[in-house]
Amino acid sequence: MSLTTVPTLAIRSGPSGHHSMPVLGFGTAASPLPEPTMLKETVIEAIKLGYRHFDTSPRYQTEEPIGEALSEAVSLGLVRSRSEFFVTTKLWCADANGGLVVPAIKRSLK
Repeated sequence: MSLTTVPTLAIRSGPSGHHSMPVLGFGTAASPLPEPTMLKETVIEAIKLGYRHFDTSPRYQTEEPIGEALSEAVSLGLVRSRSEFFVTTKLWCADANGGLVVPAIKRSLK
C-alpha cells in the first residue's frame, strides 16, 4: 500500500489551513494487550507500508509504544516530520467528568 492510494479527508486547521487526514487508520485495540516492543515494531512496519493514521486509547495501553514508534520513524528518516502522522485516541468514560478531562488529555499527549 502506498500513502498516495489511501483516500484522505480535509480537516480544517485554523482560519486558513487544512490537513489531509488518511481515512484508513491502523487500529491498535487487541486482546490480550500487545507487548509494547512488538507493537512498536509493528507500527514501524506499518509506516513503511504507508500508514500515517494510528488509532489508540489509554484503555488499549498503546499510546506510549505508538509515540515511540512515530518518533523512531522520524529519526530513521521513514518520514520527514511528525506532522505527517495523525493519531486518534479516546477519552475514557471514567475521565469524562469535570476536572478529570484536561489531565486525561495531557496524559495522552505525553
